[in-house]
Amino acid sequence: MNKWLELLLGLLFVIVPIIVAFYSQSWGAWNFWSAAGEFLKGGFFWMVIGIGALFILLGISDIKG
Repeated sequence: MNKWLELLLGLLFVIVPIIVAFYSQSWGAWNFWSAAGEFLKGGFFWMVIGIGALFILLGISDIKG
């Protein structure tokens, strides 16, 4: 794919959701900010668990080695 097209698509995928979420505050039922906050809290939870599992596996690898 063309590098400029990839850059343009990447910018669209970043900017458009932010604009939609910003304007969704006035739409009432379509409040994307609360959904985004819940998603980030869940993502942070799984990231911490994943890092912990990674350290456990690295520790087991060091014990065996």
